[in-house]
Amino acid sequence: MLRGYRDFADRAAYEAFLREIVMRRNRRNAAAFRLEREQLIDLPLRRTTDFVEEEARVTRCSTFTVRGILYSAPSRLIGHRLKVRVYGDRLDCYLSGALVHSTPRGSRAGDNRRALDYRHFIEGLKRKPQAFKGLAFRDELFPREAYRRTWEQLEIRLTQRDACKTMVGLLELAALDGLEAVLAARLNALLVDGQLPDLKALREEFAPRQVDCPTVNVEIPPVSAYDDLLGKEVA
Repeated sequence: MLRGYRDFADRAAYEAFLREIVMRRNRRNAAAFRLEREQLIDLPLRRTTDFVEEEARVTRCSTFTVRGILYSAPSRLIGHRLKVRVYGDRLDCYLSGALVHSTPRGSRAGDNRRALDYRHFIEGLKRKPQAFKGLAFRDELFPREAYRRTWEQLEIRLTQRDACKTMVGLLELAALDGLEAVLAARLNALLVDGQLPDLKALREEFAPRQVDCPTVNVEIPPVSAYDDLLGKEVA
């Protein structure tokens, strides 16, 4: 009934809306339900199957299709055929009986039937950064609006080679734990000032710094020392 409805900020708001409707109808039928509840039996000990199982092969582009929606998967799953359990809110992907990937279920509302995670494409793009410009689903790889606007400026003001290399580097930084929002704020500030991001400077600022490990010298005792120790124990 509400497929394609746009008045909800996120899934949580939509689910709260549904709960309110259900509770309203339950209150209306509370008296009749109390009569029927006396006849209800206990629930089964085990949960019933609440998913539909599909099969999907991960393409060389790290994508697979389930029920007309294009999803992405980690590059390590390329070429594998997955058993996909389709739930109401997510997809769980299994390989040889082991859960290897889980992703929120995509929506078929509107024309965009893609549910892609930019993190799954970074390793491939690092090898061929110029492929970024020609990706059919390029616009779905921007995690926030700041990244899309930054790409527009890079494309205008730099060569294709430099623009793609810089954008792929920014996405690689964004994929690091906790950096996506922080980097987006920095990119917004640069856009306001009319500046392009300096990828090298941003890496030095945000990327994990290499820590010099101390040199540990291990002295291996001579074998004769063990003989002496055993001799003392016998004595």
